[in-house]
Amino acid sequence: MDAIKKELESRKTEIRGAVDLLFKANMKITDWDVPEADDNEAALMLVKIMQDVLDEIKADIEAGKYDYY
Repeated sequence: MDAIKKELESRKTEIRGAVDLLFKANMKITDWDVPEADDNEAALMLVKIMQDVLDEIKADIEAGKYDYY
């Protein structure tokens, strides 16, 4: 487990950056597609979508889907 923790910790900044980029890219797309959109509302909706996906991934992990990935 220490090797996994060490490896993921070394990529933590990269992972966070990728998630941040995903969020900001989708905010920009929403702004292009719906210029009059309430950006705060769009941000909250986007975070909800991302959280739903993370919750699904977590459920898959708990169900053993990634035990032998």
